[in-house]
Amino acid sequence: MPTILGQNQYGKAENRVVKITRDGATHHIKDLNVSVALSGDMDEVHYSGSNANVLPTDTTKNTVYAFAKEHGIESAEQFGIHLARHFVTSQEPIKVARIRIEEYAWERIAASDANSRFIGADEVKHSFVRKGQETRVTQITYDGEKWEVVSGLKDLVVMNSTNSEFWGYVKDKYTTLQEAYDRILATQVSARWRFNWTDDEQRMPNWEKSYEQTKKHMLQAFAETYSLSLQQTLYQMGSRIINNRSEIDEVRFSLPNKHHFLVDLEPFGLKNDNEVYFAADRPYGLIEATILRDGCEPKIPVDLTNL
Repeated sequence: MPTILGQNQYGKAENRVVKITRDGATHHIKDLNVSVALSGDMDEVHYSGSNANVLPTDTTKNTVYAFAKEHGIESAEQFGIHLARHFVTSQEPIKVARIRIEEYAWERIAASDANSRFIGADEVKHSFVRKGQETRVTQITYDGEKWEVVSGLKDLVVMNSTNSEFWGYVKDKYTTLQEAYDRILATQVSARWRFNWTDDEQRMPNWEKSYEQTKKHMLQAFAETYSLSLQQTLYQMGSRIINNRSEIDEVRFSLPNKHHFLVDLEPFGLKNDNEVYFAADRPYGLIEATILRDGCEPKIPVDLTNL
């Protein structure tokens, strides 16, 4: 045979599931986009077309929705763990399950004072507006013995309007960029962090608290670092997470530098004292790095688009 089968997987991608939990008049929303990928003894379906070991992708889709009812959605991580365990333990040919989840957050709409005369502001507990800050993500991989949980976020746009400089860099004949001693620093954060929870004998992290605290430390480091480069800020963000969250061993960032250039207003007889900027969306500098707990090996893919 001139060819052999390499790595392969299959499943149902982007299953949108919205779970409403009704606690009396108070409702709670979990809004997920769940992708399932299964791998194992799948040689024959590729070589001969035999589906004897194939669980239909439609069944994996149905499982996502059924589990939302049967297990609820406590967190994206916990929901992914339920799914991964089920596929590996219930189907002998399946050796590894990988569950990828995006979570879209919602927040309650506050009632106006006028309406509160009729129904009471504290009684409006079923109306929501979609949060626009970021998309939460997680990837759960299970092989029947070991777990790997990599969570994170994407599309979190942050800005410091001062306390950022960029100077002293290498210059050659193609360099036109002027040194900056007071600039805007803005980026759209894509981050992934790997948990050191790997088996059922360990105490499982509190996934919801971990996410909120990790995001808090990340943002605080961004705000509190007097930045001489985006690389320096990135390192401080990752270090703050590692130093404060014992359940996390590795963090990887992809930070596009959302450039803001001072507009030349001199042709109009105006002085631009760091007030008016042109926001350029491309091309952009792209800063990427991994920060590790000392003694740990990197496992998060260098290319975050693989997650």
